[in-house]
Amino acid sequence: MEIKLSKDECEEFFLNALCNAVSTGYMDGYGIEFVYDRSQYKASREHLVQSLEKIKLSNTAVCTEDIWMQILRDGGSLTFEDIEGEGDMTRTITMEDVYARMPLVPNRTLMEMANGEDDASTADIILQTIFFEGVIF
Repeated sequence: MEIKLSKDECEEFFLNALCNAVSTGYMDGYGIEFVYDRSQYKASREHLVQSLEKIKLSNTAVCTEDIWMQILRDGGSLTFEDIEGEGDMTRTITMEDVYARMPLVPNRTLMEMANGEDDASTADIILQTIFFEGVIF
């Protein structure tokens, strides 16, 4: 069986995964560190806030994960940097990678996310698949 997701659904699943696995520190034990360009973060945050103001949502809270997604939408990248090895596990992705690799996520994991039955383990599988094209840890 194949599950086809729209770009919006891919983004939603990836955002949820960022919230559940990166922000909670779930993946810290893998010897990789989540990194991004700080100047890009600042620019994307400003872009996101301006976008919200245009649609009269200026009082909406902007969380870090929303800004990470905006970095990707703005053409930037996110990286898992190998901090314990020789760098061979460092991976950088763009938004196009999110779209292209989400179909590689196991169907069961996608269904957990779609049904709101996701947890940090679900998020971990999604992030590993997007960054590493499979579950390697």
